[in-house]
Amino acid sequence: SSGINAEYGGVKSSVYGEGTHFRIPVIQEPVIFDIKSRPRSVPVTTGSKDLQTVNLTLRILFHPDPTLLPSIYTNIGMDYDERILPSIVDEVLKSVVAKYDASELITQRDSVSNTVADDLTRRAETFGIYLDDISITHLTFGHDFARAVESKQVAQQEAERSRYYVEKAEFEKAAAIISAEGDAEAAKMLSDAFDKVGDSLIELRKMEAAEEIAAQLAGSRNVTYLPKDKGMLLNLPA
Repeated sequence: SSGINAEYGGVKSSVYGEGTHFRIPVIQEPVIFDIKSRPRSVPVTTGSKDLQTVNLTLRILFHPDPTLLPSIYTNIGMDYDERILPSIVDEVLKSVVAKYDASELITQRDSVSNTVADDLTRRAETFGIYLDDISITHLTFGHDFARAVESKQVAQQEAERSRYYVEKAEFEKAAAIISAEGDAEAAKMLSDAFDKVGDSLIELRKMEAAEEIAAQLAGSRNVTYLPKDKGMLLNLPA
């Protein structure tokens, strides 16, 4: 901690560090400042370049410039963080966010954070406040943007589904063409084979069929073979 002396004639410009110091009772009154880094979160609602509602929360670590404590106490007061930080955070965030579309705030979040940090650091230093760390901890959008994002996702899913059906139909069409070409090629090969062999293949198939039929008849007891060229007398009852 550091302190300054406030007296009837005003605030002295001297800043005293931790330790033992002398003061004139009644006339001088010490004012103690905490100069260690402290955290603070500041919520802000603003609009993007495409007029979407944006809700942000900025978390900062800050401490006062020890050499400027008399000026801070005189011009702002002990509650300098309450008076200054929410105001400059709101001012800087609205200025930066207005340069980006809602979608860009998501895809270019690092760039947005860096711009906010640079602008806010410079703005805070004009009041004698140093910012040790700055980060965007919360970023959401209004209901209209959420519905638009949901509609876009549904449209993308429908487009993907339609593309799948188109690709499936094209694949099946290509498979049918290949199958038809294969059948045509097989028919052509059979036709060429018949042209080369002539009737021999057909006669061979007939002989094979006849042999198969003869084998089946030979195994049957109710079948009698008659010679082709000789007659045969059958004992038939009168």
